[in-house]
Amino acid sequence: MKADAPRKLGFWRKSLNARTALLYLFPSILLFAVFIFYPMFRTIYLSFFLTDQQGAAALFVGFENYAYLFESKEFRNSIKATVLFVLYTVPTGVIIALFLALIANEKLKGIGFFRTVYSSTMGISVAASSVVWLFLFHPSIGMFNRLLNVMNLPGVQWLLDPDWALVSISISTIWMNIGFSFLILLGGLQNIDEYLYESAKIDGAGYWYQLRRITIPMLSPTLFFIITISLINAFQTFGQVDILTKGGPSQATNLIVYSIYREAFVNYQFGTASAQAVFLFICILIVTILQFKLGEKKVHYQ
Repeated sequence: MKADAPRKLGFWRKSLNARTALLYLFPSILLFAVFIFYPMFRTIYLSFFLTDQQGAAALFVGFENYAYLFESKEFRNSIKATVLFVLYTVPTGVIIALFLALIANEKLKGIGFFRTVYSSTMGISVAASSVVWLFLFHPSIGMFNRLLNVMNLPGVQWLLDPDWALVSISISTIWMNIGFSFLILLGGLQNIDEYLYESAKIDGAGYWYQLRRITIPMLSPTLFFIITISLINAFQTFGQVDILTKGGPSQATNLIVYSIYREAFVNYQFGTASAQAVFLFICILIVTILQFKLGEKKVHYQ
């Protein structure tokens, strides 16, 4: 008697694993579709239209919204302000956070108190932080001008002078973001194997040699993550600009995100606001791709 030939599995049974995976992923897919994909495709769609005050597409204009943006002096100023803001905040914020993390990683008595202080900015909202900085930057009662007066230096109109407003916003942003960067970098430092430092000490390596040859290379994946997140966050900064300067003075702090807000919800020009949003999305995408292409080559994975 011949043995029974193995029965072929039908499509329904073959796809069991795929259907199970899709079932588990369905909540995430649904959330992404509603809150990310639909708004993104809707924004791209509206960027080719003139809209009414309710934001509904009224007249197809093709790429005219984009052409209008690049002819607009205000939008070119927004691009310049955004680029300067990214350059001011990202390198400075990462360097300060790394410096504080290196200090907090030392095994000193009472260092836990400083770890709490350094990371405390994470627990304060952007609105509350901005109000505090509003007082600090105040031209007459603010702490910064009082310090300048003590040194017999003239006071600065921190938020009212176009030459200082973007710098002031950058200082407050660095302070707000430093807690998150500090905690991530400290976690990265504490995951470096102590054996490497002990071997280096036996070989007579000094602190700076260990920092350059062990700490930075072993911390490079964490640094890569922090730099990428900081770049994306810098391009998306809005709250402190709205509270401290509202894009002024003289458009000096009118970052692209704030420009999108004004165009959409103050001027009710949803078409050009959508075109600005698409432009910002492309900028962040290009910067992120460049970061992965160029920065990841220097990352040392264990």
